[in-house]
Amino acid sequence: MISSSTVVNSVVEKLRQALARGQWRSGDMLPGQRELAEQLGISRPSLREAVTVLETLGLVRSMPGKGVLVLDTDASDAAVAHSGVAQASLEDVLQLRYTLEPFIVGLVAQSISSKEIGQLRLTLMDMREALEEQDSEAGVNAYIAFHEELFTLTANPIFQSVVQQTSNALKQSAAVLRNSPEHLAARLEENEAVVRAIRNKNSAQASAQMRHHILQEGRRMGIELNIPDDHPGL
Repeated sequence: MISSSTVVNSVVEKLRQALARGQWRSGDMLPGQRELAEQLGISRPSLREAVTVLETLGLVRSMPGKGVLVLDTDASDAAVAHSGVAQASLEDVLQLRYTLEPFIVGLVAQSISSKEIGQLRLTLMDMREALEEQDSEAGVNAYIAFHEELFTLTANPIFQSVVQQTSNALKQSAAVLRNSPEHLAARLEENEAVVRAIRNKNSAQASAQMRHHILQEGRRMGIELNIPDDHPGL
């Protein structure tokens, strides 16, 4: 059975390729939801999620009562396009996260304060509350907030600019995360394992738990990351 997140990922890629080919140009409106969903052979909810991803990338904008407008990424949304994130697939996003986030949590585990650990745990509590209330929107927001908090705990000023790319990339996948609320419990459990390792000042374990989490995220999205054979894992 193909997961809904895999369907959304596939649709995002198809629409991005169509935009790159010039099938729809800047200023054009995409076909209506029903027509476009039929063309792509998908449900309208899946199409809406894919459009949300494209909006995050700065490629389109939903116009209430009018439809979906194709944007000029070389002009009004140049900042998003030039960041490199607009050209990234979900697999690219996961590869970036796999490269940076384990290193980040390893550093954080060496220097984090009790107050900062408390803040991370509070954000995880937000995730747990969202899970208990079956509020997928709040759950995704708490998930993203947790990872962004980890990013802000890095002290290296040069690293901060690279971390911003990771944060932008994480937000790119937000629509796919929203489309799979059934995975919130697993995300919470994996992130709790990361925080336990950080609290214990165990850099190696924190990094390993984060690698495990990102690999699992890929599998939940229907993506098996191509990791070098000699790269450490869990």
